[in-house]
Amino acid sequence: MFYKLLIVVFLAVSLHGTPSDGQKKKETLLSEKVSQLMEWTSKRAVIRLNGEKFRRLIRAPPRNYSVIIMFTALQTQRQCAVCKQADEEYQILANSWRYSSAFTNRIFFAMVDFDEGSDVFQMLNMNSAPTFINFPAKGKPKRADTYELQVRGFAAEQLARWVADRTDVHIRVIRPPSYAGPLMLGLLLAFIGSLAYLRRNNLEFLFNKNVWAFSALCFVLIMTSGQMWNHIRGPPYAHKNPNTGQVSYIHGSSQAQFVAETHIVLLFNAAVTLGMVLLHEAATSDLDVGKRKIMCMAGIGLVVLFFSWLLSVFRAKYHGYPYSFLFG
Repeated sequence: MFYKLLIVVFLAVSLHGTPSDGQKKKETLLSEKVSQLMEWTSKRAVIRLNGEKFRRLIRAPPRNYSVIIMFTALQTQRQCAVCKQADEEYQILANSWRYSSAFTNRIFFAMVDFDEGSDVFQMLNMNSAPTFINFPAKGKPKRADTYELQVRGFAAEQLARWVADRTDVHIRVIRPPSYAGPLMLGLLLAFIGSLAYLRRNNLEFLFNKNVWAFSALCFVLIMTSGQMWNHIRGPPYAHKNPNTGQVSYIHGSSQAQFVAETHIVLLFNAAVTLGMVLLHEAATSDLDVGKRKIMCMAGIGLVVLFFSWLLSVFRAKYHGYPYSFLFG
């Protein structure tokens, strides 16, 4: 009877001790992971991951930290200009967090380059770059954990808002000082001042209607093409599929645009405007009839051709739009 009692007590202690040992192993493994990530972060704000590191630190439990990963293709042979631009903004965001007084081990920033972790791209069925995904501390990434790059752009401030929304970690973006803007403004003012000084005895050009009309027209073309949207959202110049190499200059949604798209629209609008000016001059100028006919034909050609292209761009973005002209 005494031996049976000892066996029962031994089994009870053994069974009770097993979860405790497992819990200790789990905590030890988690501590090792966090220590490793903290060590890498102390050397570089954005941790570079390959397939083995991704599976061990991101996919395999345990994990009590979130990881923001940029999937990209930075190698020269990939010719992904957008990836390089997005990487610059991502580095600014990661460094802002690394040197923040609020820095903790709740969240880490990492990167998977296609040429270093193509198996990760295949594992996640990913066929475009750059792509930002949040891997939360608990559970699998949801749809909202994939950043809408083509809608929101890759500016560090936009990324910080998305990170705050997904992780409740608020990062104050600190950019390195840039003197390009003040320098360009200073050069412009110096140019205007020099021009005014050289022509100080004849300032009639300041009252020239054509000069002011041309300046106003340039401003209108810049604003209507979407440059202000680019400045606010910071979209990529274009999008290149890393698998097929196909480059898209026109965004397929009406909710977003590429920088190249605004340049194209600006060119088309300018050509239509030039056509209208030629038509007006053909009707009102005192030139001979032959030259006026040439101006008229050129004006009609510019308006018809480039307005048709504008409509085709509009149809490409607003699917189902029924009207077209020349180009379907």
